[in-house]
Amino acid sequence: MADAATARMWICTSCGFIYDPAEGDPDGGVPPGTAFSDIPEDWFCPVCGARKTDFEPYEE
Repeated sequence: MADAATARMWICTSCGFIYDPAEGDPDGGVPPGTAFSDIPEDWFCPVCGARKTDFEPYEE
């Protein structure tokens, strides 16, 4: 079972896209199972193009 840090989802503050580590962002080069902290710094939101720094932890 994934730990809380790996399983935590992140939300784009610009458009509301939710990054789910279980799904990753295959189209953006991020394989499923990738923790948000392990995503390259130059990754961007696949919906609106916001930077990684524009995401914050998503509280369900």
